[in-house]
Amino acid sequence: MESSKVKDAVAEVMVKCGISQFRRRLIRNLSGGYQQRVGIAQAIIHKPDFVVLDEPTNGLDPNQILEVRGLIREIAEERTVVLSTHILQEVQALCDHIWMINEGRMIFSGSLDEFDNHIVPNTLVVSLLAAPSVEDLLSIPGIVNVEELGSIRYRLSFADSQDVIERVVEISVARKWRLVDISLEKNSLETVFAELTKKKSK
Repeated sequence: MESSKVKDAVAEVMVKCGISQFRRRLIRNLSGGYQQRVGIAQAIIHKPDFVVLDEPTNGLDPNQILEVRGLIREIAEERTVVLSTHILQEVQALCDHIWMINEGRMIFSGSLDEFDNHIVPNTLVVSLLAAPSVEDLLSIPGIVNVEELGSIRYRLSFADSQDVIERVVEISVARKWRLVDISLEKNSLETVFAELTKKKSK
C-alpha cells in the first residue's frame, strides 16, 4: 500500500471494525472482543481478496461472539473468508462451504446442507394437541421408538424413511390426534463429525 493512502485506509478499517473510539488506547488495555476486532482490521486493511481467520471468537463472551460474527459476515460480502475453527456451532453460524480435516486428512468437502444431510435423518418431532399414548404412536408402521419431549411434543424414531411423514400425518388425521406440527430432525454437526471420523479411522 502506498504511504499516502495509509492514513485513509486506517480510518476506513477502524470505522468498519467499530474501533474508531479506541484510536488512542493501547491494544493490551482493550477487551477480548475489541482485541479481536483490531486483529481483523489488521488482516483486511490492505483489502485482500482472501482472508484467513483462525479461531476468531475464541475466549469471547456471548455478546462479543455475536458482534465478531456479524463483522465476519460483513467482510465475507466483499471477499473470500476462510474460517479455521474447531467450534462446530461457528461453522453452522458463518459458513456456506466446509472442508473438514481430521488427523491431517480431509474427510469432508461440501456445502453446509450437504454436511447436515450426510447422515440420513431418522427422527421426527411432532406436536399433537390430542396427545395419544406412546403405545398408539409405536403402532404406526415404521416407528421404532417414541420419546416424550413434554407438553404436546414427541420425538419419533423410524427405521423406514419412505413415506414416513405422510404415514404419520394420515394416521394422526384418521385418529383425530390434532397434529399441529411435524418436522424431520436433522443430525447435529457433532453427530455428523463423529460419524465421519469413525468411518475414516476404520
